[in-house]
Amino acid sequence: MSHNLVHAFFVGRAVAEALYEQLEQAFTNTVSELGKFDAEQRERMREFTEQAIERANRSEEVAVRGRTTTAIVPLGSQPTDLQATIDELRAEIAQLRSELQRYRTRSV
Repeated sequence: MSHNLVHAFFVGRAVAEALYEQLEQAFTNTVSELGKFDAEQRERMREFTEQAIERANRSEEVAVRGRTTTAIVPLGSQPTDLQATIDELRAEIAQLRSELQRYRTRSV
């Protein structure tokens, strides 16, 4: 009977060692997969960030190139009120229209 007890002990020990090895392997694989997943997510986030910055830079360049109006202010002059400038331009346009109308009536 002692032989059977000793044999059972060694069988139990072998089963426990085999289970421990399988658990260790499963844990190692899980940690490895988590590491891969984390690295892939970081790479995707880096690529996404680069794409977003690249798009922002392109949009900024298009916006800067799209500006066609520039204000030329003589040196030493003070900037004027925008509404006042618009009013002055409208007055000049009205004056030019009236001059053009007078020219047309004289030519006919």
